[in-house]
Amino acid sequence: MFPIEYFIGLILIGIFAGFASGLLGVGGGFLIVPLQYFLLKYIGVEPDLAILISLGTSLAIIVPTSLSGAYRHTRTMEGIVKPGIQLGIFGIVGSAIGGFVASGLPSRVLEIIFGCLLLFVAIKNIVDINKEREEAKIPFNLISTGIIGFLVGFSSGLLGVGGGIFLIAILTALLGFSLIEAIGTSSVFICLTAFGGFLSYMITGWGVSTFPYSIGYVSLINFALITCFSVPLASLGAKFAHKLPQKKLKIIFSIVVLYIALKMLGILP
Repeated sequence: MFPIEYFIGLILIGIFAGFASGLLGVGGGFLIVPLQYFLLKYIGVEPDLAILISLGTSLAIIVPTSLSGAYRHTRTMEGIVKPGIQLGIFGIVGSAIGGFVASGLPSRVLEIIFGCLLLFVAIKNIVDINKEREEAKIPFNLISTGIIGFLVGFSSGLLGVGGGIFLIAILTALLGFSLIEAIGTSSVFICLTAFGGFLSYMITGWGVSTFPYSIGYVSLINFALITCFSVPLASLGAKFAHKLPQKKLKIIFSIVVLYIALKMLGILP
């Protein structure tokens, strides 16, 4: 039913997204969503269905992938589990709501939202490329945790990402986290938010999705193949994250995010 190139594409997505997940603490959704979307359109899936499958399946994949990266980070760093869980509790609620909202939006609207947010993150990181750590501008308390966790969680469900790509920018810019601390905390956070998000896509796509071998908007074939490669590669990426200087991590992070942003906005072919 599917061409061989489709399966090869899924394997490559798992390899690249898994390594990026562990290296950058972002769950890999910023790669999994657009790459799945382009691949699904390549085999003839309608754009509106393709984007929802990409979003829902991405969140399902992020759960085991981020767990693999988080485990490696917690073995190397202390003090990341508690803030990650605190943010994640509010993130679960936000991601579930975001998933329901996304099912009613056109694919092009989601592409533009996704691209603009990624473009902001990329520019912010390029501007701050030489900063090792910024002063905290707001305190890390229940109010800030609730607001940040919910909003990042909402973006997670809406855009099919773990939310780490946005959380890292917020933790480093506003809460005074170093990049490696933010990456570790984010890896814990996205395990929780992704879970709430993918459940909402399963529910909203139940009886609606026409894609073969899927539960709602979650493709079982995509999930199985990508996860098989993303989970071990996430652990490897997390190991590398603790060996690279923060400036090099920021450069890698910024280049990858900028490319995906321009691709989603249609600026790059």
